[in-house]
Amino acid sequence: MGQKTHPSGFRLGITESHKSSWFAKMQEYPTIIEEDYKIRYYIETKLEKAGIAKIHINRKIDQTEINIYTARPGIILGKSGTGIETIRNYIRKKLQVYSKIRLNLIEITEPDKEATLLCEWIAQQLEKRVAFRRVLRQGLQKAQKANITGIKIQISGRLNGAEIARKEWTREGRVPLQTLKANIDYAYTQAHTIYGILGIKIWLFKENKIS
Repeated sequence: MGQKTHPSGFRLGITESHKSSWFAKMQEYPTIIEEDYKIRYYIETKLEKAGIAKIHINRKIDQTEINIYTARPGIILGKSGTGIETIRNYIRKKLQVYSKIRLNLIEITEPDKEATLLCEWIAQQLEKRVAFRRVLRQGLQKAQKANITGIKIQISGRLNGAEIARKEWTREGRVPLQTLKANIDYAYTQAHTIYGILGIKIWLFKENKIS
Protein backbone atom coordinates (compact mmCIF):
# COMPACT_ATOMS: atom_id res chain seq x y z
CA MET A 1 0.00 0.00 0.00
CA GLY A 2 1.10 3.55 -0.66
CA GLN A 3 1.27 5.96 2.26
CA LYS A 4 0.10 9.34 1.02
CA THR A 5 -0.19 12.66 2.82
CA HIS A 6 -1.26 16.19 1.89
CA PRO A 7 1.74 18.08 0.42
CA SER A 8 0.91 21.29 2.30
CA GLY A 9 0.00 19.70 5.65
CA PHE A 10 3.17 17.59 5.42
CA ARG A 11 5.28 20.78 5.44
CA LEU A 12 3.41 22.85 8.04
CA GLY A 13 5.89 24.58 10.33
CA ILE A 14 8.79 23.84 7.97
CA THR A 15 8.18 25.60 4.65
CA GLU A 16 4.41 26.17 4.93
CA SER A 17 2.44 28.30 7.39
CA HIS A 18 -1.20 27.95 8.51
CA LYS A 19 -3.87 29.72 6.44
CA SER A 20 -5.55 30.82 9.68
CA SER A 21 -3.56 32.35 12.52
CA TRP A 22 -5.31 32.77 15.89
CA PHE A 23 -5.63 31.36 19.40
CA ALA A 24 -8.84 30.76 21.35
CA LYS A 25 -10.28 28.91 24.33
CA MET A 26 -11.30 25.30 23.74
CA GLN A 27 -15.06 26.02 23.78
CA GLU A 28 -14.66 28.80 21.17
CA TYR A 29 -12.69 26.69 18.65
CA PRO A 30 -15.65 25.17 16.72
CA THR A 31 -17.34 28.57 16.30
CA ILE A 32 -14.20 30.30 14.98
CA ILE A 33 -13.32 27.41 12.64
CA GLU A 34 -16.85 27.58 11.20
CA GLU A 35 -16.52 31.38 10.80
CA ASP A 36 -13.24 30.95 8.91
CA TYR A 37 -14.85 28.40 6.59
CA LYS A 38 -17.86 30.65 5.88
CA ILE A 39 -15.62 33.68 5.20
CA ARG A 40 -13.54 31.70 2.70
CA TYR A 41 -16.60 30.10 1.07
CA TYR A 42 -18.36 33.46 0.65
CA ILE A 43 -15.30 35.22 -0.83
CA GLU A 44 -14.42 32.32 -3.17
CA THR A 45 -18.00 31.90 -4.49
CA LYS A 46 -18.91 35.60 -4.77
CA LEU A 47 -15.57 36.53 -6.35
CA GLU A 48 -15.15 33.40 -8.45
CA LYS A 49 -13.78 35.34 -11.46
CA ALA A 50 -11.29 37.40 -9.44
CA GLY A 51 -8.53 34.79 -9.65
CA ILE A 52 -8.16 34.23 -5.90
CA ALA A 53 -5.15 32.04 -5.10
CA LYS A 54 -5.37 31.94 -1.29
CA ILE A 55 -7.00 33.64 1.71
CA HIS A 56 -5.16 34.14 5.00
CA ILE A 57 -7.10 35.01 8.16
CA ASN A 58 -5.32 36.52 11.15
CA ARG A 59 -7.33 37.17 14.32
CA LYS A 60 -6.23 39.56 17.05
CA ILE A 61 -8.03 40.65 20.23
CA ASP A 62 -10.14 43.34 18.56
CA GLN A 63 -9.48 42.82 14.85
CA THR A 64 -9.96 40.19 12.15
CA GLU A 65 -7.49 40.68 9.31
CA ILE A 66 -8.23 38.96 5.97
CA ASN A 67 -5.50 38.89 3.31
CA ILE A 68 -6.79 38.05 -0.17
CA TYR A 69 -4.17 37.06 -2.75
CA THR A 70 -5.71 37.77 -6.15
CA ALA A 71 -4.65 38.06 -9.79
CA ARG A 72 -7.45 40.56 -10.57
CA PRO A 73 -7.87 43.02 -7.67
CA GLY A 74 -9.99 45.35 -9.83
CA ILE A 75 -12.89 42.86 -9.84
CA ILE A 76 -12.89 42.77 -6.02
CA LEU A 77 -12.66 46.55 -5.68
CA GLY A 78 -15.58 47.13 -8.07
CA LYS A 79 -16.79 50.52 -9.20
CA SER A 80 -15.49 53.37 -7.02
CA GLY A 81 -14.05 50.80 -4.57
CA THR A 82 -17.34 49.70 -3.02
CA GLY A 83 -16.61 45.98 -3.38
CA ILE A 84 -14.50 45.73 -0.22
CA GLU A 85 -17.16 47.51 1.84
CA THR A 86 -19.80 45.05 0.58
CA ILE A 87 -17.70 42.06 1.68
CA ARG A 88 -16.97 43.68 5.06
CA ASN A 89 -20.68 44.38 5.72
CA TYR A 90 -21.68 40.80 4.80
CA ILE A 91 -19.08 39.29 7.12
CA ARG A 92 -20.09 41.60 9.97
CA LYS A 93 -23.87 41.02 9.63
CA LYS A 94 -24.26 37.42 8.46
CA LEU A 95 -21.42 35.84 10.42
CA GLN A 96 -21.80 38.00 13.53
CA VAL A 97 -18.11 38.88 13.66
CA TYR A 98 -18.01 41.63 16.30
CA SER A 99 -14.33 42.59 15.99
CA LYS A 100 -13.03 45.11 13.46
CA ILE A 101 -12.63 43.63 9.96
CA ARG A 102 -9.64 44.62 7.87
CA LEU A 103 -9.42 43.47 4.26
CA ASN A 104 -6.09 43.54 2.42
CA LEU A 105 -5.81 42.87 -1.32
CA ILE A 106 -2.43 41.47 -2.40
CA GLU A 107 -1.95 41.37 -6.17
CA ILE A 108 -0.35 38.31 -7.77
CA THR A 109 1.85 39.50 -10.61
CA GLU A 110 2.64 36.01 -11.98
CA PRO A 111 -0.59 33.95 -11.90
CA ASP A 112 0.98 31.01 -13.78
CA LYS A 113 3.23 30.40 -10.76
CA GLU A 114 0.20 29.70 -8.52
CA ALA A 115 -1.08 26.11 -8.48
CA THR A 116 -4.63 27.19 -7.52
CA LEU A 117 -5.00 29.56 -10.50
CA LEU A 118 -3.48 27.04 -12.91
CA CYS A 119 -5.86 24.39 -11.58
CA GLU A 120 -8.88 26.66 -12.13
CA TRP A 121 -7.74 27.45 -15.68
CA ILE A 122 -7.49 23.72 -16.50
CA ALA A 123 -10.97 23.13 -15.02
CA GLN A 124 -12.42 25.92 -17.19
CA GLN A 125 -10.82 24.44 -20.32
CA LEU A 126 -12.20 20.96 -19.55
CA GLU A 127 -15.67 22.39 -18.95
CA LYS A 128 -15.44 23.97 -22.43
CA ARG A 129 -14.95 20.42 -23.80
CA VAL A 130 -11.30 20.89 -24.77
CA ALA A 131 -9.49 17.53 -25.09
CA PHE A 132 -7.74 16.69 -21.82
CA ARG A 133 -4.39 15.81 -23.47
CA ARG A 134 -4.30 19.23 -25.11
CA VAL A 135 -5.12 20.87 -21.77
CA LEU A 136 -2.31 18.94 -20.06
CA ARG A 137 0.15 20.08 -22.73
CA GLN A 138 -0.97 23.72 -22.50
CA GLY A 139 -0.73 23.62 -18.68
CA LEU A 140 2.87 22.43 -18.90
CA GLN A 141 3.69 25.18 -21.40
CA LYS A 142 2.22 27.88 -19.14
CA ALA A 143 4.34 26.63 -16.22
CA GLN A 144 7.49 26.48 -18.36
CA LYS A 145 7.01 30.09 -19.50
CA ALA A 146 6.75 31.10 -15.81
CA ASN A 147 10.15 29.43 -15.17
CA ILE A 148 8.79 26.79 -12.77
CA THR A 149 11.43 24.22 -11.70
CA GLY A 150 8.98 21.31 -11.98
CA ILE A 151 5.28 20.57 -12.40
CA LYS A 152 3.05 17.51 -12.16
CA ILE A 153 -0.59 17.53 -13.35
CA GLN A 154 -3.11 14.73 -12.77
CA ILE A 155 -6.66 14.50 -14.13
CA SER A 156 -9.03 11.75 -12.92
CA GLY A 157 -12.53 10.73 -14.02
CA ARG A 158 -14.39 9.87 -17.23
CA LEU A 159 -11.80 11.40 -19.54
CA ASN A 160 -13.22 12.36 -22.96
CA GLY A 161 -16.52 10.72 -21.93
CA ALA A 162 -15.09 7.18 -21.52
CA GLU A 163 -17.34 4.76 -19.64
CA ILE A 164 -14.56 3.65 -17.28
CA ALA A 165 -12.93 6.34 -15.16
CA ARG A 166 -9.15 6.49 -15.09
CA LYS A 167 -6.20 8.71 -14.16
CA GLU A 168 -3.86 10.46 -16.54
CA TRP A 169 -0.86 12.46 -15.38
CA THR A 170 2.16 14.18 -16.80
CA ARG A 171 5.30 15.69 -15.29
CA GLU A 172 7.94 18.12 -16.44
CA GLY A 173 11.13 18.87 -14.49
CA ARG A 174 11.76 17.89 -10.84
CA VAL A 175 8.91 17.43 -8.35
CA PRO A 176 10.50 16.01 -5.13
CA LEU A 177 7.36 15.26 -3.07
CA GLN A 178 9.22 13.49 -0.25
CA THR A 179 11.72 16.31 0.34
CA LEU A 180 10.49 18.54 3.18
CA LYS A 181 12.66 21.52 2.24
CA ALA A 182 11.09 21.61 -1.25
CA ASN A 183 8.60 24.45 -1.76
CA ILE A 184 5.70 22.45 -3.26
CA ASP A 185 2.60 24.46 -4.18
CA TYR A 186 -0.35 22.01 -4.30
CA ALA A 187 -3.91 22.58 -5.49
CA TYR A 188 -7.01 20.48 -6.14
CA THR A 189 -10.26 21.39 -7.90
CA GLN A 190 -13.11 19.81 -9.85
CA ALA A 191 -14.34 20.31 -13.41
CA HIS A 192 -18.09 19.74 -13.85
CA THR A 193 -18.53 18.32 -17.35
CA ILE A 194 -21.57 16.86 -19.12
CA TYR A 195 -20.24 13.33 -18.54
CA GLY A 196 -19.38 13.73 -14.86
CA ILE A 197 -16.94 15.37 -12.47
CA LEU A 198 -13.22 15.39 -13.24
CA GLY A 199 -10.71 15.81 -10.43
CA ILE A 200 -7.61 17.94 -11.12
CA LYS A 201 -4.46 17.95 -8.99
CA ILE A 202 -1.37 20.08 -9.52
CA TRP A 203 2.02 20.00 -7.80
CA LEU A 204 4.36 22.96 -8.53
CA PHE A 205 7.97 22.77 -7.40
CA LYS A 206 9.26 26.33 -7.16
CA GLU A 207 12.51 26.13 -5.21
CA ASN A 208 14.14 24.81 -2.05
CA LYS A 209 13.23 27.06 0.89
CA ILE A 210 15.84 25.54 3.22
CA SER A 211 19.42 25.28 2.01
